[in-house]
Amino acid sequence: MKPSAYAAAGVDIALGNRVKAGLPRLLASTHRRGVLGKVGGFGGLFALDPRRYRRPVLVSSVDGVGTKLKIAFAMHRHDTIGADLVNHCVNDIAVLGAEPLFFLDYLGTGRLEPRVFARILAGFARACAENGCALIGGETAQMPGFYRPGEYDISGTIVGAVERDRILDGAKSVRCGDVVIGLASSGLHTNGYSLARRVLLQRRKFKLAQRIPELGTTLGDALLAVHVSYGPLVRALLERFHPARRTPPGAGPIHALAHITGGGFIDNIPRVLPRTCDVVIRKGGWPVPPVFTLIAGCGRVAETEMYRVFNMGIGMTVLAHPGRADAVLRFIRARGQAAWIIGEVVQGRGRARVI
Repeated sequence: MKPSAYAAAGVDIALGNRVKAGLPRLLASTHRRGVLGKVGGFGGLFALDPRRYRRPVLVSSVDGVGTKLKIAFAMHRHDTIGADLVNHCVNDIAVLGAEPLFFLDYLGTGRLEPRVFARILAGFARACAENGCALIGGETAQMPGFYRPGEYDISGTIVGAVERDRILDGAKSVRCGDVVIGLASSGLHTNGYSLARRVLLQRRKFKLAQRIPELGTTLGDALLAVHVSYGPLVRALLERFHPARRTPPGAGPIHALAHITGGGFIDNIPRVLPRTCDVVIRKGGWPVPPVFTLIAGCGRVAETEMYRVFNMGIGMTVLAHPGRADAVLRFIRARGQAAWIIGEVVQGRGRARVI
């Protein structure tokens, strides 16, 4: 059979349809109450349950995973990158106290590779299921000539919900004297890969398959460590310390949360501070993972820049009332999440400092 003109131009609609045939089964693994309609419609449908909320506010976020994709391409590993994206987006709305409801993905590529597509989507589905978030749709774009062979880009949009009077608003709740608790990251998460690649792969000439003694694994495995989702832990924290309809806004012990992404402590913590407060982060209060030490040493990267580019081993911070911080810390650790007291809130002008 003569191929269609469109397929000859590089866009194989029939292949796309065959690849997507398995989506209903995959998306069913993420099903949750509220999902309506079928896969493949012009839009995903989700009905917000009015019995669960009194004054619901929808919370949304969109993101990608940056040049971490370059590591996945080089290693021919595509099963974790989707989970990275879902977990990143879950964390972004968790800091507001929101429960994730549904997720939509976008995949753009020059030529659709069924095996690669299946692994990426499996990562999306696995992370959505783990976070109680429905994967209700997305878009796969074949754009020949736009991407290098074997490369693609992904992005995702998440939508969650929170009661209006349960929104965590650090600008109203954070006070001088509050304690900063840091939750351990798994590594770089999804930020700083352009610098890491330049230092470790281009300048130092490490190979991704090379085992690095101080890392205890190969460089590629260390760089592909999946972004931690703090969403389930945050929901458990808020249920324990801010029980619904019993704690007035701002009166509970958890005053704010900050997801430590691109910009590190310096750019992310101020997003949840009042103008009259600073946060002081004290180095040495937690073990910095060796991958960051390796980057700093091989690239001769200044310490101040390291703390502004990378999470340095802390993927999320909890700003808590000083009288309840120990209880919050014990609760976090009891759920298997490594965490430490790493700083405090002081008078200032809405900035974060690392000393």
